[in-house]
Parts: sequence; C-alpha cells; structure tokens
Amino acid sequence: MRITVNDIKGMKDRGEKITMLTAYDYAMARIVDEAGIPLILVGDSLGMVVLGYESTIPVTMDEMIHHTKAVTRGAKNALVVGDMPFMTYHISTADALRNAARFIQEGAAHAVKLEGGENVAETVKRIVQCGIPVMGHIGLTPQSIHQMGGFKAQGKTPDAAIRLIKDAKALEAAGVFSIVLEAVPASLSKIITGSVSIPTIGIGAGKECDGQVQVISDLLGLYSDFVPRHAKQYAKLSGTIKEAVAAYITEVKGGAFPTPAQSITMDESVLAELTKSTPSFE
Repeated sequence: MRITVNDIKGMKDRGEKITMLTAYDYAMARIVDEAGIPLILVGDSLGMVVLGYESTIPVTMDEMIHHTKAVTRGAKNALVVGDMPFMTYHISTADALRNAARFIQEGAAHAVKLEGGENVAETVKRIVQCGIPVMGHIGLTPQSIHQMGGFKAQGKTPDAAIRLIKDAKALEAAGVFSIVLEAVPASLSKIITGSVSIPTIGIGAGKECDGQVQVISDLLGLYSDFVPRHAKQYAKLSGTIKEAVAAYITEVKGGAFPTPAQSITMDESVLAELTKSTPSFE
C-alpha cells in the first residue's frame, strides 16, 4: 500500500525514525522501494550527480519531470517527492501552482519540495490549499549558494538560529507535512524538531531530527573523488563498477566473452539445410 503524508506524520508521533533517499531513474527507484524506503526524493541534486552540472541551479522543470516520471514508474510503495527547481516558485504564485501541478499531473509525484522559510510560506500555503502536499527545506538551501557564499553550514549564530526556528514555524503554519534541515548544527536541529509538530528530516543536521535523507550516489559510493562530510558510504560501488567494466573489456578482447551460454544456437538440421540452399554461404 502506498505511503501517505499522514503515514509520515504518524511516524513522528510514534517516535519512529524516518528514512528518505534520492532516486533519479526507474531502476534505482525500484531497488530502494523494494528495500523499504518510505520516502523517495527526486532531488534537483540530479543536476550535479546525474547531469554533471556544477550546481543545482541549471536544472529545469522539464528535466525534473522527465526523471520524476521514471521514478514514479519504479516506486510502488514509497511516497515520491518532486523537488521544484530554481526560480520555478519565486516569480509568482501562479507560476508556483502551475509548476507544482506539473509534478503531480505529468510526473505522477505525490508531493513537492520547496526551499526557503518565511519568504515562501505564502506560496506554500496556496499550493497546499490546492491539494498538493509540500515538504519544506531550510538551512543550507543549494539553490541559494551564490547568496550564501557556497555550501556552508547555516544557523551557527544566535540571529541565524532564531531565523531558522521562525522559518520552521512559518512552514508548519503554511501546511507543510515535513521539513528538511540541511547543514544545521545538531543542537539547533533538536530545538527545531521539538518546536514543531511535523517531522524534520536531516541531512548533515545530526541525529535529533525525526528522520534522515541521503543522496543515493553518496550512500552507494558512486563517486570516489569527493564524499560530503554528512554522508556515509554504505558501499563503494565506483570501484566495483570499474572492475566489472575492466573485466568485460578483457574478456571481449581475449575472446572469452560471449560463451555458448550467452549465444543463440541453431539446430544442426536447419544449419545444414541453410548451407545446402546457399552454396556461397561458407
């Protein structure tokens, strides 16, 4: 049975930790869904880990919809959240509603995620009023890295911490069903988590959040050149994949692949008849 936003809220009420992972395609969505992940985020992080951009900023709605459709086809149980990309909800409420609706209608997502706090609260409220569940995102908001001066932790001063608490409360009042806290001190995450009735989901925000989210490529170790501080590599698939590809290259060049097991055979009588009817066959 499909996980709902009420199920996610209920997990906080029961004190059950929430897990969320990103996925960007059908195959990965199937795997993490079958493993039991209740929340899948089709993150605009796909710009960096799938499309090779330097940040999330170049990601477009069409790219997000394309990948969201693939993920929703693969995930049969998890609640799928579509990440609204840069400037798709800032220009006007009408734009925000139109783009959020695209995630639901075209992408078959079950919710959307927006970055920002008090500054997007009214927009969030209108989207929720239209029947679209919204996940909030405060702290380090990657779409604002130029303003923030890079990928830096947030909420480390008293004023900054108070702003984040106010942001969380504003999002709760606007109707979000959960809030991502990114790169926020663990002690502040604990305060925010205790001050709102909705689940908080941390990434680089300590264990006091109601749940955790990770980028799937970080968890699987698909990149070896950089591992974010907040990430744990539960596997190191980059090396495994390279070894497999190298073995394939060696076997093809050496004639060891394909073997008869990977080849289609023809009945000898058919081959004999074919040879007889086509003298030049050999």
